[in-house]
Amino acid sequence: MKIDRQKIEEANKRSLDSHINSYNYLADYLTKKDIEVDKVITKLAEFQVAIPSWALGAGGTRFGRFGFQGEPATLEQKIDDVGAIHALTQTAGAISLHIPWDVPTDYTAIIERAQSQDILFDAVNSNTFQDQKDPAESYRFGSLSHIDEAVRKQAVAHNTEVIEIGNRLGSKSLTVWLADGASFPGQTNFQTALEQTQKSLGEIYASLPDDWKLFIEYKPYEPNFYSTVIQDWGTSFMLANECGEKAYTLVDLGHHLPNTNIEQIVSTLMLKGKLGGFHFNDSKYGDDDLTVGSVKPYALFLIFNALVYGMENNPQNPYPAWMIDASHNIKDPLEDIIQSLEAIQEAYAKALLVDQKALNEAQQAHDVVKCQEILQDAYRTDVRPLLEKARLQRGGALHPLNTYRSLKIREQLVSERGADSVATGL
Repeated sequence: MKIDRQKIEEANKRSLDSHINSYNYLADYLTKKDIEVDKVITKLAEFQVAIPSWALGAGGTRFGRFGFQGEPATLEQKIDDVGAIHALTQTAGAISLHIPWDVPTDYTAIIERAQSQDILFDAVNSNTFQDQKDPAESYRFGSLSHIDEAVRKQAVAHNTEVIEIGNRLGSKSLTVWLADGASFPGQTNFQTALEQTQKSLGEIYASLPDDWKLFIEYKPYEPNFYSTVIQDWGTSFMLANECGEKAYTLVDLGHHLPNTNIEQIVSTLMLKGKLGGFHFNDSKYGDDDLTVGSVKPYALFLIFNALVYGMENNPQNPYPAWMIDASHNIKDPLEDIIQSLEAIQEAYAKALLVDQKALNEAQQAHDVVKCQEILQDAYRTDVRPLLEKARLQRGGALHPLNTYRSLKIREQLVSERGADSVATGL
């Protein structure tokens, strides 16, 4: 399925006058505050977030999975779903594959399919957190950190295979997330597990092409609840430094203990030139993988303020890779992703409105009240007309979610794929 751009244009006509009025009002207001609106629009239009292939179907819990009709059962269909989201939002120009769920059978055809949807291949993701069919070795007690060398070799070999697959698709990075850890005290030796992980990551790193990056993800708990080997940003940072200059820490919003100051983590990593990627989601308790901005929108804005500052002032840090990492247990997955993209763009736009010069002056003067007012003035600004303008310039929908529904995209997917279609992956 591919959305006809003419249908998007027709949907836009119904609300174009309203958009023009609201945009002109906001642009005039921001211009009087010496904000270069055109530059903000350009940055919003250029900002692209990868969609993970596993997020295009219904999510699951430890107790069950409730499918959603019309799910993408093949890699081709997943690319088509991302293409539909991108056509509407003009902000989802890449797909992130998870191996072995998404191994192409015809690389040329898959690349052409993605190109036809204006989609690139972002980071590829390995999977050593579950056993595949008839494995030679089991990951029941770990993978890259396992005490058994045969298990570690199998896990390393899988990661090098993922690199080869990604290289054929044009990807430039590998993301490694480990479920390795312990569920009970005394189950593992912490030092041994960390040493084995470092050694294994070093072997994977040695297989990276020259122009690739290695992203090392962290998580404080789950599926192991007593300890995880890479439990926090500091451990990831340390492992990345040991691997080399092409290795970086990857920050997932949900991978923190409650009330962790994520904006401070982001700032530290960018200062050290080691923030490689960012996974967006939201949470109430832990790694809930909820729709971005659905629970803590102000925290998301503050994080983006740190990201914007880092992108402007830390040339030693590469431009981060952006991706959504959410689970859609009761929503239409595509609608959920569209909502997340809107929240990400809103937070980014508001952060771009922060007067960094005035904020720095207030900080130097220890004017705490002024600091707060500067941030909240940007946060309270309704930036949706800016997002609409950016999408309109690229040929997207003024109101992606409304257009998705008015064009009956889900109904079309169900008609094409059937009500019992099931997405591969989680």
